[in-house]
Parts: sequence; C-alpha cells; structure tokens
Amino acid sequence: MDTEPIIAYIGLGSNLGDRAGNLLLAVRGLMEAGLHVARLSAIYETEPIGVEDHDSYLNMVAEIEVTNITPSQMLARMVRIEYLLGRRHKFLQAPRTADLDLLIYGDSVIDTEFVQVPHKHMHTRRFVLVPLSELDPHLIHPVENKSIQDLLEESDDSSVVKRWNPNEDIETIENVSPQSFSKISNS
Repeated sequence: MDTEPIIAYIGLGSNLGDRAGNLLLAVRGLMEAGLHVARLSAIYETEPIGVEDHDSYLNMVAEIEVTNITPSQMLARMVRIEYLLGRRHKFLQAPRTADLDLLIYGDSVIDTEFVQVPHKHMHTRRFVLVPLSELDPHLIHPVENKSIQDLLEESDDSSVVKRWNPNEDIETIENVSPQSFSKISNS
C-alpha cells in the first residue's frame, strides 16, 4: 500500500568555513539519509540576527517529500548530518558549519520537548520566509493560519536577505587594475 507523501520543509544555514560547500554537503546528507529532496530554493546571504562579530550566513530551504518517516526520525537524521558536518554545539546563536531546522511537516502541529513543528520562530524570520516563499508563497502556516507570502509581508524583521552571488568576490577581483596597487604603495 502506497502512502501519500507528506511535504516537509527544512531550513539550511551555514556561516563557518566553505558556507556554500557546507550547504551542498547538507543537501547530499539529506538524500543519503533517505529523504527525497524535491526542490531547493536559491541560496541567500543573510546577516546574523541578535549577535555581533559573526560572519554572514548562507541560507536556503529544501522541500522534502516524506513517506514512512516521522518528524522525530527526520530530526534525528538532521542532527546526525549536522554532526557529520562538524557541528558540535547546539546552543543558540553559535556560529555553525551546518544548521538544519525542520520548519514544516505537512500540516502537523507538534510541541514536545524534542520536536516543535512548525518551527517556533520561522514565521518571524526573513531568512526563512524569503527562500520558503520562493518555493511555495501560498503555503499556509499551520499555526498562524496565514500564507508564507503574507507572513513575509507582515514581518517586522528588517534584516538583509539577498540572493547570493557566488561570483561577487571574483567580479571584485577582476575589476582591480595594476593602478589600484600603485595607489596603495604611494600612500
């Protein structure tokens, strides 16, 4: 008997080391953990919230088609992926090689010591709402009973969330001329 897949969304973030490489490895980890990654949002560069002296994050959202896996089992697999990618501290606001959050699991609402679905802060965070609205702007938040697009429009979060351009640093280097260096040495 085939069961209808449940659509879940996972937020992925990294602000240590090769941030884009860490996201790629996290997506690969999800697939190797038996999760069907249906779609991925673009990658967004975001400023850290509530902390200073942290590098900016790269964030994205993965749409997962789930069959025969509970939210608890999903979370256990996600924590293992974080650990394999070098995350050792699960305390809030720590820099991290990989951060995976179960945002939504179908229309489930779960609030236990270990599982909170939907993610308790997702509806207030632009770094989650922007990539999630790219995938499904009309998705209804199971607790707030509003679409992701409406939550994004109503958000008080003014943090910068911009689509990541991996060539931005390369373009900056390409625009440097030999005269740029002579100006530095003459200073």
